[in-house]
Amino acid sequence: MKFTAEQIAEILEGELIGNPNIIVSKLSKIEEGGEGSLTFLSNPKYQNFIYTTRASVTIVNSTFIPEASVSTTLIKVSDAYGAFTKLLEFYNKVKLNKTGIEQPSFIDESAQYGTDLYLACFSYIGKNVKLGSNVKIYPNCYVGDNVEIGNGVTLFAGVKVYSETLIGNNCTVHSGSIIGSDGFGFAPNKDGSYTKIPQIGNVVIEDDVEIGACTTIDRATMGSTFIRKGVKLDNQIQVGHNVEIGENTVIAAQTGIAGSTKIGKNGMIGGQVGFAGHITIGDNVRIKAKSGVSKNTKNGEILQGPLAFNDSSYSKSYIHFKNFPKIISEIEELKKEILNLKTKKNG
Repeated sequence: MKFTAEQIAEILEGELIGNPNIIVSKLSKIEEGGEGSLTFLSNPKYQNFIYTTRASVTIVNSTFIPEASVSTTLIKVSDAYGAFTKLLEFYNKVKLNKTGIEQPSFIDESAQYGTDLYLACFSYIGKNVKLGSNVKIYPNCYVGDNVEIGNGVTLFAGVKVYSETLIGNNCTVHSGSIIGSDGFGFAPNKDGSYTKIPQIGNVVIEDDVEIGACTTIDRATMGSTFIRKGVKLDNQIQVGHNVEIGENTVIAAQTGIAGSTKIGKNGMIGGQVGFAGHITIGDNVRIKAKSGVSKNTKNGEILQGPLAFNDSSYSKSYIHFKNFPKIISEIEELKKEILNLKTKKNG
């Protein structure tokens, strides 16, 4: 996509200084800017680059006054970083604003869909599926029977949505993620084998949820697995059957949540955290990376550690752990002194 400096200034409601007709077609860092690129300057640390950058257009704060000549066209705004973010959002919206049904693809005759549907090649829409307006489904996606998807939802390439899943409005599911696969339910037999427990529930994803690439959310054994409004999941996360993740909780990559665990709202969970099953995590809980959580937590707790416990206690214990060789040495010295005292006393 190509834009003139004048068009960008209009979008950002900024003051243009330089060539209004210069064209940009890509974005760049200010130190890496080349002809035809757009960049920005907000951090004074990078100010020297504005005099050497080859970027065609640079967004700057309205307070910026050049101390030497610049070759780049300037667009002055009140907040350069915020304006660049706004421009990124606009660019992404335009780039992803695809419509139409490509072939080969399949939509069952019983399926319903709203306006501005984009269905890419090699995608499948099953029986009784209901799709809202402005839904974007990229190549090689599968949407199973009786799935309902709201407005403004994007499924990137290779997403698989199993039957009976419900997805709200303005959700994004990134490539390779699987929603509604069977929960890990097996009953042990006397001979050591296992019998599969049928997983007949579903997954419910509420509005404004974003799910990273290659994340798996299992369907409930019975009832629903719930991902509440505003939840943000990173890549490669495992969410077990009948789990509930509360509103606006964010979870980093490679976290695993065992079945029937309930996580409260407004939580922040680091990468590679492991949750045991059938526990309840309070609201506003912070859990640091690589922690293992095996029991219920209260609201507002901060946890850390392989067997996670209170963060303050962990930090104090860790100081002692680091000093353990020194502590052992001091204990050995004390033992020697005690032994010498006993020897003198007995002598």
